[in-house]
Amino acid sequence: MINKIKSITIILLAIIVYIACKKTEYSFGNIKTPTNITVAVAIQGANTANPTGDGSGNVSFTVSATDAITYKIYFGNGDSVLTPTGTATYKYTQLDTNSYTVTINAIGTGGAVSTLSQQIKVLYKYQIPSTILSYLTNGTSKNWAIAKDTAGHFGVGPTNSFTADWYQAQPNEKPACAYGSVITFTQVGSNGVSMNDNNNGSSFLIGAATGFYGQSGGDGCYGISTGGTKSLSFTSATSGSNSSNSTGVQFKVPGNGIIGFGTGANVYEILFLSSKVMLLRNIGSDGNAWYQILRAQ
Repeated sequence: MINKIKSITIILLAIIVYIACKKTEYSFGNIKTPTNITVAVAIQGANTANPTGDGSGNVSFTVSATDAITYKIYFGNGDSVLTPTGTATYKYTQLDTNSYTVTINAIGTGGAVSTLSQQIKVLYKYQIPSTILSYLTNGTSKNWAIAKDTAGHFGVGPTNSFTADWYQAQPNEKPACAYGSVITFTQVGSNGVSMNDNNNGSSFLIGAATGFYGQSGGDGCYGISTGGTKSLSFTSATSGSNSSNSTGVQFKVPGNGIIGFGTGANVYEILFLSSKVMLLRNIGSDGNAWYQILRAQ
């Protein structure tokens, strides 16, 4: 009887050892490589006149393929995303119009992959901060004028400084032509600004810059045209300023570039801006840093 029990025990142990040692088998099913890959690219604001978009840099992708279970989209600039739905939205932020080779990996069962590449061109413009747009234009149009009653409404200093260290005009110090301009900033679309300087036919020019405006002579009033409404180009400031002394935003005025008074410059950095006051800095024809304070009308 004891021998029978021992035999049964040995058999049971053998069965247990066999079950424990047997490998679990898994199956992926049939491995299917995706076919018929398609990708639809929608660049925000793109039309016949603007095929590269409205400058926002926003692009939507819709990918599909037969037998795909997920998709990997490579945006052509080092970034990528995995999307089971085949849809993705991406923002390109390299300035100006650039070409990108977008690559789609359609992934099937067992990791089988099919690939499709497509080149796109996307325009990205500098995105003007919303606070700058709001204060500058009030969302529509806003008039500004030289703050003639404020000390330092005109000033000059060295280029390694962000204050008018050498000279600051006293209230109403200059001739009337220096204060006659009404400068209107108008918001255009969601990310654009135009400007019109109505100088009533005469502007104040510094002597070092009169030649820039086709004039000759020293500091004084000159009959010049300010060129009507102009579209401004905004970028990040390139002066080396920081958040303690500037908004970090600058804009370029095409043509003769004049705002209020002429220094021979057409690029202006916004050092300070509120709903009522604006402080601008530019580098004049004489190589110095010039300042002006404007007040909202």
